Amino acid sequence: MSHLIRMGLFYFLNFCRDRVLPCCPGFHDVLGNERPSAYMREHNQLNGWSSDENDWNENLYPVWKRGDMRWKNSWKGGRVQAVLTSDSPALVGSNITFAVNLIFPRCQKEDANGNIVYEKNCRNEAGLSADPYVYNWTAWSEDSDGENGTGQSHHNVFPDGKPFPHHPGWRRWNFIYVFHTLGQYFQKLGRCSVRVSVNTANVTLGPQLMEVTVYRRHGRAYVPIAQVKDVYVVTDQIPVFVTMFQKNDRNSSDETFLKDLPIMFDVLIHDPSHFLNYSTINYKWSFGDNTGLFVSTNHTVNHTYVLNGTFSLNLTVKAAAPGPCPPPPPPPRPSKPTPSLATTLNSYDSNTPGPAGDNPLELSRIPDENCQINRYGHFQATITIVEGILEVNIIQMTDVLMPVPWPDSSLIDFVVTCQGSIPTEVCTIISDPTCEITQNTVCSPVDVDDMCLLTVRRTFNGSGTYCVNLTLGDDTSLALTSTLISVPDRDPASPLRMANSALISVGCLAIFVTVISLLVYKKHKEYNPIENSPGNVVRSKGLSVFLNHAKAVFFPGNQEKDPLLKNQEFKGVS
Repeated sequence: MSHLIRMGLFYFLNFCRDRVLPCCPGFHDVLGNERPSAYMREHNQLNGWSSDENDWNENLYPVWKRGDMRWKNSWKGGRVQAVLTSDSPALVGSNITFAVNLIFPRCQKEDANGNIVYEKNCRNEAGLSADPYVYNWTAWSEDSDGENGTGQSHHNVFPDGKPFPHHPGWRRWNFIYVFHTLGQYFQKLGRCSVRVSVNTANVTLGPQLMEVTVYRRHGRAYVPIAQVKDVYVVTDQIPVFVTMFQKNDRNSSDETFLKDLPIMFDVLIHDPSHFLNYSTINYKWSFGDNTGLFVSTNHTVNHTYVLNGTFSLNLTVKAAAPGPCPPPPPPPRPSKPTPSLATTLNSYDSNTPGPAGDNPLELSRIPDENCQINRYGHFQATITIVEGILEVNIIQMTDVLMPVPWPDSSLIDFVVTCQGSIPTEVCTIISDPTCEITQNTVCSPVDVDDMCLLTVRRTFNGSGTYCVNLTLGDDTSLALTSTLISVPDRDPASPLRMANSALISVGCLAIFVTVISLLVYKKHKEYNPIENSPGNVVRSKGLSVFLNHAKAVFFPGNQEKDPLLKNQEFKGVS
C-alpha cells in the first residue's frame, strides 16, 4: 500500500511540474524565469537570504502573470508604481544597498500610522473624496480575528510561511516586499519605502538582476500591487570618477582647458558602504605632457599645462582592501619514503612559526580577518589645452555727467584691461552691496585690439553702493573681476547742478541791479529837474522809456495803481 502512495505522489508532482502555473509553485516560479546553475547556487550564498527552491504560499499571496486583468483593480484609484534603485557599482566584498519607493496615484499618500489617505484639497479625476481614507489598515488591525495582541496568526506570515517580525509598530507596516536575485530571495515587511543591503563577497562579478514584487494587505490575505526589476554591477575594479575644475574655464564638461592656468583634479571613489575607509589609497598620475609620474596619497592635485595641444591623462588608484586570505602553500613533497604523520607535523612546526601547541594543519584552515588584497581603479581622459583669457582688471572708473532730463541717474565708465586671448564679449552684472540680489545684467559684443584695453559704460539708477561683476569672455574662457562702487547723490554741489545754480544766480542779480537802478533814478529825478537841453532830453527820454519798460515787465501792478502819474510823467518827458 505504501508503494502505491509513493507512486501516486510521484505522478502528482510530475503533473504539477508540467503545468503552466504549478500547483505548488516555488519562489523561482513566481519571482523570475532565470534559473541559476547549481554551481552559482552553491557559490553565491547571500547572508540572510533563502533558496528560491522553497515553496510559495499561493493561498495567501496570489500569483498574477503579466497582463492579468486583476492588476487593474489591485489598488483603489489607479496603479501603484514601484521604483527600484541601487548604489551600484559595488566593489566586490563591499555592501550594495537597494531601495524601493512606492509612488501612489494622484492625491494619495501614506500617513504617520501607515494608512493610505487622500491629500487635503487635492482634486483627482474623481474629484474631492468624502472619505479621508484610501485604505484604513489601522481599523482593519483593530477588527482583526481576535489575536489578543499577540500578533500570532496564520495570515501574518511571509510567502514561505515565516512569521512577520514583531518589532514595535509592526502593524503600521502594511507592504510586503520580496527581493529575488542569484537564485535566492529575501522577504521584508515595510511601509511605502524600504532599503535592503547585501554583501557582495560571494556575488559573481559582472551585471546581475534584482527583481522585487510588492504586496499589500487585503483583509487576511495579500494582493500584488507592483513588480519591478533593475540591473546592478559587482566589480573587482575600484569605481573611480574624476572632476576637473579650472578658473576662467567656460565649460568644464567639454574637457577643453586653458594654458598657463592650474587645473584642479579631484578623485571621487564610489564607496557608499565605506568599504575602503581604513585602506591606504595611492594615486598615480600621468598628465601626458612629459612631466613624468606623480604619486600622491591626496585625492586632489593641481597641474598646469604650458603648451597648447591634446594630452592623454591617466590615473591609477591602488587600495589595500579587505579580502580573503590565500591558502597556505602545501608542504614540499618528500623525495624519500613518506615519513610518519608525527614526523611531518614536527617538521612543519620547525619551519612554520606559530603559537606553541597549535596544530599547523588546523591553523591553515582558520581565516585571518586581517588579510588584505590590492584593488585597482583606472581613469583615462583626453583633454585639449587652448589659449584663453587669463586675467581681467579694472584700472579706472570715471563719472560721466548726465543731461538734465535724467538728474537721478549716473553714468560710470570702467576702463578694463586683460591678459591672454582677446575677448569677444563683455557682461556686467550690477547687484546690491552683498553681490546676491541682481538688479541689472547687460551683455554686449566688443571689438578689442591686441592691447586688450576697453571702456565699458554702465548706468546706475540712483545713489548708493553697488556690487559690479564684470566678465570678459570668448569661446572657451570667461574672466571675472568684481568691485564695489559708491554712487553719490546728485545734490546741488554736483557740477551740473552748480552750473544751473550759477545761471539762476546771474538772472537774479540782473533783476536786482535793475530794481536798484530804478529806485536810484526815481530819487535822483525827484531832486534834480531835467535841463532844457536837447541832448539831455534825448538821453532822458531814452532812459525813461527803458526804465518804464523794465517796470512794466517786473512791476506790472505799479502801472495799474497810478495811471495818472504815468501819463503825467510822459507828458513831462515829451
